[in-house]
Amino acid sequence: MTTPILQFGTSRFLQAHADLFVSEALEVGKALGSITVVQTSGDPARAGRIGALSAATGFPVIIRGLEDGIAIERELRVRSVTRSLSTASDWAEVARVFVEEARVVISNTGDKGYALVEGDSLDGVPRSFPMKLLALLHARFRSGGASLTILPCELISRNGEVLQRVILDLASRHVADVNFQSWLSDRVIWGNTLVDRIVSEPIEPAGAIAEPYAIWAIERQPGLTLPCEHPSIKVVEDLTPYERLKLHILNLGHTVLADRWQREGRPEAECVKDILADTAIRSDLERIYRDEVVPGFRVHHLGKEAEVYVETTLQRFLNPYLDHRLRDIAGNHAEKIVRRIIGFQQWCPGVPMPRLSEIAAR
Repeated sequence: MTTPILQFGTSRFLQAHADLFVSEALEVGKALGSITVVQTSGDPARAGRIGALSAATGFPVIIRGLEDGIAIERELRVRSVTRSLSTASDWAEVARVFVEEARVVISNTGDKGYALVEGDSLDGVPRSFPMKLLALLHARFRSGGASLTILPCELISRNGEVLQRVILDLASRHVADVNFQSWLSDRVIWGNTLVDRIVSEPIEPAGAIAEPYAIWAIERQPGLTLPCEHPSIKVVEDLTPYERLKLHILNLGHTVLADRWQREGRPEAECVKDILADTAIRSDLERIYRDEVVPGFRVHHLGKEAEVYVETTLQRFLNPYLDHRLRDIAGNHAEKIVRRIIGFQQWCPGVPMPRLSEIAAR
């Protein structure tokens, strides 16, 4: 058994996104092959998930929501994961798969996945994800240096370029070999990607509940290898419009609602669909989109695209089958206001945004 796709991260998001796409592509002969999933955290609480991900029977992903205004629910079986490992207990095998089998590497390591650990080194099993990745890349280089595509799925703008800079900086400090550093730039393809799917709940021990909408936008570049062909995977010339639409419409809308939820002390378990059942709150959000957000996009000649994305976003928010809790959205609220709202204002100077300015001021 060989697995040309190596995935770092076991999140419910990846289960209902990349893992599902590859599974569906395998059924029609349009995938590179199956996946080895690697747990990078070593969290013993997730030990059960590791085995369940690669069970021969697969794991369930339930798609619930609205498609063209029609309510749908369907359960799919994901069978693309054929091996699951942990860096804490299977480091030698992780390294072997990375060196001998991988053609595409996928990662989704959380909000702080690129954070470094003081005193980390290449000795033994490194502690941070970037140092682990550096160690594995160095092992691949020393074993012949076959080319490789890395597709990070972390929610970071220009995530491929950001991860490349982190790894090149670490390489300059920990590996005294200029040929290795050249290989990292010339033979490793660092893909910039954008992922978008609301995955609201896990299914234990493995599986997830997700909305119908999904996109994985990957910026085109020479030498890029895709894990599969799938209708939800879009290879695009420029990610910027996709990033801005998602960040300043979908994500901004979430933050507007989370701000209202916090400020009014609304129910702890309230979800997006619940708060929008309040017609005054829904009207307020729609006004912000119409009077402040879409005009900002018009400045950048993306007005039509913004109008369509607003309509899609509101349908996603009103999905009656997803329990997308506002308490989860409200995490790191101040930081999200800076990126999603203040960042939008800075991108669109001169566009009046009174309601968004109130939120930013708080």
